[in-house]
Formats: sequence, structure tokens, C-alpha cells
Amino acid sequence: MARNEKKSVHSITNAQVPLTQDQSGRAKRYFISMMIRTACFILAVVLPNPYRWVALFGAVVLPYIAVVVANAGRETITGRATVFNARAIGAGTNQSKDPA
Repeated sequence: MARNEKKSVHSITNAQVPLTQDQSGRAKRYFISMMIRTACFILAVVLPNPYRWVALFGAVVLPYIAVVVANAGRETITGRATVFNARAIGAGTNQSKDPA
């Protein structure tokens, strides 16, 4: 194998992405959305009348979309919690066979 080839790393757990990496990804998505919003404001000033309203609409709606997209991330649930019924596993019942 050549030195400049990278080995693929296989995951053996279902662990989530580290919090710092997740936060940096969210910040990057939010920053890109706000730059597009800034471009929409500039285009609203420069463009002629029918296109101006489209750019202005984008500048007004983009903050909401940016927050929703930036906050999408860690709330995915990979598994469900198991709930045990206490009576089904014998808790709370008298386990002794001695009648006395």
C-alpha cells in the first residue's frame, strides 16, 4: 500500500459525532445562510423592481430557515429505551413458596 493512501476507519459503535464537531458544523451552516441573506439584501438594492421583491423575500425568510437548519442535528434517536413492567419480571410478588 502506498504511503499517500489513507486507510478507511470503520466505526464499531453507534456513538454520535463529538459535540465540538457538531457545534462547528452548525455554526458553519448558519454562517453560510447569513451570507446568503446578506447577498439578498444587497441584491434587493441593486436589482430592478420585480426581482427586488424576490431578493427581499429571501432576506426576510432566510433567518428562520437558517435557525431551523443550524439546529437540526443531535436530536436524532438511534434506539428506543426499554421500559420494563415490574409485575412482568416478578417484582412486587411474593416469591417464597413457604405458606407460613
